[in-house]
Amino acid sequence: MTQTVIPQFRITNAERSIAFYVEGLGFEIDWEHRFEPGFPVFMQLTRSGQTIFLTEHAGDCEVGGAAYFVVSDVDACYRQFMARGVTAIEPPEDTPWETREMVVTDPDGNRLRFASPATT
Repeated sequence: MTQTVIPQFRITNAERSIAFYVEGLGFEIDWEHRFEPGFPVFMQLTRSGQTIFLTEHAGDCEVGGAAYFVVSDVDACYRQFMARGVTAIEPPEDTPWETREMVVTDPDGNRLRFASPATT
């Protein structure tokens, strides 16, 4: 299935956010754009076929966004993140709607929920 919506998160410090998303969560930078050196960045990152935009541009969106990522195994994802120093604010748990979910926040407070179907 092709992703048709790309979440966009406002960030306030590109270097700090790149460290979190790339080193911590395993995203790869597809491209980044600045009008000139020292100007705000706009970038695209992808992890396991799921793409996001990060922007330092104040008018693009507000800090405090959220996105829901469907992954094949949220527990494996959790272990991978923890091994890379990322702390979940909500560790994996089963939900009444038959998923297993966890939540992490980025350095700016954007919430990233990762979920997989609950196992029976």
